[in-house]
Amino acid sequence: MDFSPLSDALASKSYGKLADICDQLMLQVAAEGVSFQDEWPYAIHLLALIYAGDINSVRFLWKSMPAAVKENNPEVIAAWQIGQKLWVRDYGGVYEAIRGYEWSQDAEDLYTKKMFQLMQSAYSTISIQDTALFLGMSEDDVTTYVLKQGWVVDPASQMVTVKKQPIVTEQKLDAIKLQSLTEYVFHLEH
Repeated sequence: MDFSPLSDALASKSYGKLADICDQLMLQVAAEGVSFQDEWPYAIHLLALIYAGDINSVRFLWKSMPAAVKENNPEVIAAWQIGQKLWVRDYGGVYEAIRGYEWSQDAEDLYTKKMFQLMQSAYSTISIQDTALFLGMSEDDVTTYVLKQGWVVDPASQMVTVKKQPIVTEQKLDAIKLQSLTEYVFHLEH
């Protein structure tokens, strides 16, 4: 199985594309009738769907996973715990679930980027201490990180001024994606 599109997206930190890439690869594999269960990056797929805010797809992916993966892959189990907490809107529990596991580097980078985006949309200023807590970094590391993102740090007050990003409107689902999704669901049901 060629996971190069997924690897490329992870390497370039194009996290917004991961869920679509995983879904497309899974559709492709299903259409070819190839067994992929042992090598499929289920944890990244779950986290990418969480990143995209598609909790229904997280539940669907979980239900379609082989029992052996659900029982024997700690990172998949940890990602599922996040999905469960999001489903019931237990945001404090989400944070605990994230902090309660030692993630792979790709998963940790994905989480850091999502938390950064959430902070960017929620705050105009935030303390360095709180930012470090949210991102799971030391205060020195978080200072370096936010400066690279264009945020402003006031060393005297230990506060960070958030640089807001322009609002991007989402595109509607195109016919090709809808057709692929339909074929995938049809394949799973038959």
